[in-house]
Amino acid sequence: IFNAQDYPDLLVGIEPPDDAAVWRIDETRSIVVTTDFFTPVVDEPYDYGAISAANSLSDIYAMGADPFLALNIAAFPPELPADFLSQIIRGAAEKAKEAGVIIAGGHTIQDKEPKFGLVVIGMVETHKILTKSGVQPDDILILTKPLGMGVTTTANKAEKAKKEDIEEAKFWMRKLNKIPSKIATQLNLKAATDITGFSLLGHAYEMANSSKVGIIFNSQDIPFIKGARYYGEKWFFAGGAADNRLFYEKFVEFSTDIDEVTRMLLFDPQTSGGLLLACPPNKYSEFEVAAKNQNMPYWKIGHAFHGT
Repeated sequence: IFNAQDYPDLLVGIEPPDDAAVWRIDETRSIVVTTDFFTPVVDEPYDYGAISAANSLSDIYAMGADPFLALNIAAFPPELPADFLSQIIRGAAEKAKEAGVIIAGGHTIQDKEPKFGLVVIGMVETHKILTKSGVQPDDILILTKPLGMGVTTTANKAEKAKKEDIEEAKFWMRKLNKIPSKIATQLNLKAATDITGFSLLGHAYEMANSSKVGIIFNSQDIPFIKGARYYGEKWFFAGGAADNRLFYEKFVEFSTDIDEVTRMLLFDPQTSGGLLLACPPNKYSEFEVAAKNQNMPYWKIGHAFHGT
């Protein structure tokens, strides 16, 4: 129906598999727009709202943009207590405020299961847009949050997760991707994505395929939250992990020493995961200094190479 060539100011949105739509508004600036929402991943309504907001904002950060305006999107059962709803919205509002974003209303409908998220608008200098297709051979691949949120929250839904493990997962899911995005744009990096429902390997494949490069990950360097391995061994994988493996495994070649649980953890859907950044080798030392100055955690987990 739509041909990207007919809309020259739509820089990202129809063809590339990127995280948000980008519309050029003048010679130097572009607007970035995204939306995301999902059912509860934790029990506490305030945390659910905060995590949903952080997750929605993440797509803006993955494009190198600064979010500034948002709208709530909500679906709630009519019997849900009013205080429960207000806690969700408060959690989102306070997380948005932390990001420097104003939530200017939104829209709510009735549904059998709660769903909540945001529409988010950001601004970016056009020449600093981060995309999935910007990876170059020899780029160093950097992850800014550990994995394991999916399997841990699934265990929590089954009432099998330890309190300290779900608290660790909530800490990371509430954490904004603002700082790594800022560092990426300051260093003029070209490629990023956020790790969410398609898993590390799914989103990495999107980067590799659109950039026409191959990617090698060092499995021993990939970080996981404390309980992830335990819950993986108990097979608390959501259906999305199996779906991801079914779709993306044909594009992945595993070393023979990588066991079944580790493979599934790499296909585990994440909620409000970190950014996967591609950093040219000649900028990596600058990245390390900037990350240290901002007390930002990061993990060097692999690199890109010629070919797919």
